[in-house]
Order: sequence, then structure tokens, then C-alpha cells
Amino acid sequence: MKEINFKSLIITLVVGVAIWFIPVPDGVKPNAWHLLAIFVATIVGIISKAATMGTMAIIGITLCALTQVLAPGDPTKSILNALSGFGNSTIWLIGLAFFIARGFIKTGLGTRIAYSFIKIFGKSPLGLAYGLNTADLILAPAIPSNTARAGGVIFPIMKSIAVNMGSIPEKAETHRKIGAFLTLSSYNANMITSVMFLTATASNPMAQKFAKDLGVTITWGSWAIAALVPGLVCFLLVPIFLYKVFPPELKETKEAPAIAAKQLKEMGPITIKEWLMVATFIILLVLWIFGNLFSIDATTGALIGLCILLLCGVLTWEDVKSEKGAWDTIVWFSSLVMMGSFLNSLGFIGWFGHLVGGQMAHLSWQLAFPVIILVYSYCHYMFASATAQVAAMYSVFLAVGIAVGVPGTMLAIFLGACASLMGSLTHYGHGPAPIFFGSTYVDLKDWWKQGFFMSVLFLLIWFLVGGLWWKVIGLW
Repeated sequence: MKEINFKSLIITLVVGVAIWFIPVPDGVKPNAWHLLAIFVATIVGIISKAATMGTMAIIGITLCALTQVLAPGDPTKSILNALSGFGNSTIWLIGLAFFIARGFIKTGLGTRIAYSFIKIFGKSPLGLAYGLNTADLILAPAIPSNTARAGGVIFPIMKSIAVNMGSIPEKAETHRKIGAFLTLSSYNANMITSVMFLTATASNPMAQKFAKDLGVTITWGSWAIAALVPGLVCFLLVPIFLYKVFPPELKETKEAPAIAAKQLKEMGPITIKEWLMVATFIILLVLWIFGNLFSIDATTGALIGLCILLLCGVLTWEDVKSEKGAWDTIVWFSSLVMMGSFLNSLGFIGWFGHLVGGQMAHLSWQLAFPVIILVYSYCHYMFASATAQVAAMYSVFLAVGIAVGVPGTMLAIFLGACASLMGSLTHYGHGPAPIFFGSTYVDLKDWWKQGFFMSVLFLLIWFLVGGLWWKVIGLW
């Protein structure tokens, strides 16, 4: 019973029942409105931590089947519809990428990459930051859990380096030596790398799926191209920005390359399994980028990659079975995508989009665009994950933007990016946040203060640099 917060669960139930019994607005089907009640209650339960995300997802699926909101009067079709999310290829793409990511951690390749960059760039705090962040960037396309990427590879190395440089978590007076700077740099870089590739965090494919439901098609390649320039500018500027506004006391870290070299020596020469992991990673990138030329979609490409790792012995079936994060994601992802998709197919998203869009009809799309982005972005204060925000708000905001004439692909990718970029705002704003905040190097006041500054920097870059880039590539 430790996983259940009964106070939050009661609040969740009250919210769901209240929406269910509100008179159905004109233009909305009764079953669409009742599905909304279940969907909102599920999201409230996730945000308030009434139960684990998986538990809330299963409750949501069960209620959809039990109330027959997806197929009134047909219990067989209702349960099939409720379980339809498990047949979604986007969901399995993320699950498969989790399995593949296990190879980076199991073989030690991810750690080797991180230490290699520290060895090269680590003579200064800025060099250390760029070394850690570059390792994150390289791992991002194939590790869809930025929590696993940050917590399993980057954070342990970052903390070890900080401690060796004199920043001791238990001694608050040492935090600003270098620990606080590296904490914020590594965390915010993780937010940036999470939006640069479709497969870098779980919320991106969810956004892709909801966008497709509204007639906007996004591929792995089109997402990467659109995010490339604003993402790289953010990647390059964030350590410099933090170095100016939140500087470390240490200005040189000459010992860091030696520490990295020692760790690499202890790891020994690169193994055959690591080389196989590298080869598989390259094959995956080729399939994801150029798969359309061979009629191979992204999920099939991921299946090919997993098969290679299993046949070569890099992974075993026991590794696949024990990858709890993947199976957990498949379950809750299926539930949220299923409900979001049916809200759209039953007409609710379109109805709400036109309703709100009508209120903004007097605005040109050039004015409506920043309003939509800003409201969506700073709503992230209410969310503990990008996935929860995408599930709750993405389709509605995208529908509103399309209704007032905002170019669909540009808005779809920007909204998808904002859900992760705004993880910078709070110490709970994204999966890796509690890990980095838990180091105690950055106190709550500084985290929120620097997080707000970072959000402004991100939005300025994506509006200005991103806007110019998107004009060049024809998104508007």
C-alpha cells in the first residue's frame, strides 16, 4: 500500500466524477466527454502521485473498458479499443529503444565515451561541462530515457569528478567550487539533448503520434533537422551562460583528465561487445534517418537493432525481461496514447481547438504562435514530467494553433520540444531533475532562479534562431 496516496486518490476520483456529471457541451459526444473525465482523472492522479504511473494507467484502461466509453453497448469492442494502445508502433519504438540502451550501460560503452571526452576537454570547468554534455549528446539518439542516460551514465561521473575537485555534498561551503555549476550544466544539457532527436526521450514519440492524429506527419529525420540548429546553439551557449551567471569558484581542473585517464585504464581496451554496440548504433542511425528509402519504419529499424544485439550476445533475453523501465513505459504510454487518440477520433480535440481558436481568430498566426508557446511552456510548473504535459495538453494546443493558421509541422515540433526544455524550471520538472537535485549541490532557490533564466534563454533561441532556421528549411 506504500505506492498509494489515498488523499490524492480521493482528489483524483472527485475530479473525474465532477467532470463526468457536468452537462455535456453542445457539439460534444457524451462518450467523448466521459472519456475526457477518465483521461483528466488519470493525469491528475499521475501529477499528484496518487499511485505510480503504471497503476494509474491500468486504472484508466480498466475504466475505459468498464464504462464502454470507447464503444457504447459493445463490451467486446470496448475492451479491444481500451487495449489498442499496445498495438501502436510508436509505443514499441520507445520500448525497443530502452532495450537497446541497456547495451550502452551493460557494455560500459556509455561510461567510456563520457570519460574519453573528459580526458580531452576536462582541464577547465567549461571543458568538463562540454565533455560531459557531448557524451550525453552522442548517447541521446539511442537512449530514449533521459533519466537512464543522465542517472546511469552522466550523473555518477559528474558527481565523482566534483567530489575529486573538492565539492563535497555533505559540506555546503564547498558546493560552489564546481559541483553546483556541473550539476546545472549537465541537467540542462540533458534537457537540450532530449529534444534534438525523436528517440531521445519518451515524450517526443508521443508528440509525434498526437501530431499525426491531427494530420501532421513528423519523421525521425524531419525532427532532427528542425531541432538541429536551435538545439546546437542551446548546447553551446548553456555552459557559457551558467559560467557567467552561476560561476564555479575553481577556474582550472587540471586533475580531471588524469582522473578520467585512470578510469579508462581500469576499464581496459575496448571490448568486442563494445565494438558490436558501436556498429549496431551506426546501423540504427542509418535506418532511422534513411529508412524511408528502404521502406523500413523506425520501429522496424529498432527491432533489427535489438535482434543484432541478441544474436551477437551483447544482450540476453534476461536483459530484455529485466528492463523494467521499458515495460513500465510501454504500459503507461499505451494507456495515455490510447485515450488521447480516442479523444481526437471522437471529436473532442477538434471541438476544443475550434472553440479556443475562435477566441483567437482576431489574431494573425504570427501573434498567436508565441502566445500558444508561452502559455504551454510555463504550464510546465504544474507537471513533473514532459510525458504528462504532452498527454494532457499537446493535442489541444496543437489543434488551437492549426485552427488559427500556425504552420503545423513547426508548431508540432516546437511544442514537443517545450515539454522537455521547460524541465529546466523546477527540481521536479523532468525525470532526471530529482537525481541531480538530490546531489544537494544546488539549493531550491538557486535551482528555480537559474531554471527560469534558462527557460527564457531556451525560448529566445528557439524563437529567433529556430524561427530563422525553419524559414530556411521551409517549415513556414
